[in-house]
Amino acid sequence: MSRAALLVLTDGRFPAGGHAHSGGVEPAVAAGLVKDAHSLGDFCRGRLHTTGLVAAALAAAATAGCDPVALDEAADARTPVLALRITARKLGRQMMRAARATWPSAELDALAAARPRGAHQPVVLGLAARSAGLSPLDAAYAAAYEAVSGPATAAVRLLSLDPFDATAVLARLTLDVDRTAATAATAAARALDEGLESLPAASAPLLDIVAQQHAAWPTRLFAS
Repeated sequence: MSRAALLVLTDGRFPAGGHAHSGGVEPAVAAGLVKDAHSLGDFCRGRLHTTGLVAAALAAAATAGCDPVALDEAADARTPVLALRITARKLGRQMMRAARATWPSAELDALAAARPRGAHQPVVLGLAARSAGLSPLDAAYAAAYEAVSGPATAAVRLLSLDPFDATAVLARLTLDVDRTAATAATAAARALDEGLESLPAASAPLLDIVAQQHAAWPTRLFAS
């Protein structure tokens, strides 16, 4: 196993399409909920411990060997808002293209065939990590970090935030990312024995509401 594969998977230049999405921070900025580095940190921390934890657990479970089609259905059940389901599948399609080109595997091919319109991005991320020889904990780290790095990067553009301040926000969240990834990996291991119902199902109602509203905006900088 090459741990350097984790660096490739989490590199912002990995062509998985995440740069076009704000992770909910664009409507949060418009609503005045995120206006500076401090409020961005609060937003990212909340996102990490809700939707980020769910995504990390789904990714870890896919890497651990849980059925990816069943995991995709579990992801649907944990994503009540149509706009977010559409976004997750769009990102999943792009992640699938990048993963199959980078770490080709029969498992990725099988999921692509079973979900031609795209599987949820965390599931594809986890299967990509498995194809790259990474561990469930590695996959959980990738998903957890993505949950905060995407909004932080988007906030730089939306608020003209100093990139150093945005990076400092991410640095202050590292222990939270550690804990989230560990919790997600533990849940994934439990799911192998107890079933997918044991995976986290944390929700963020405000993110759900603003995501659906954002999808109806006639003009926006980010796709979501």
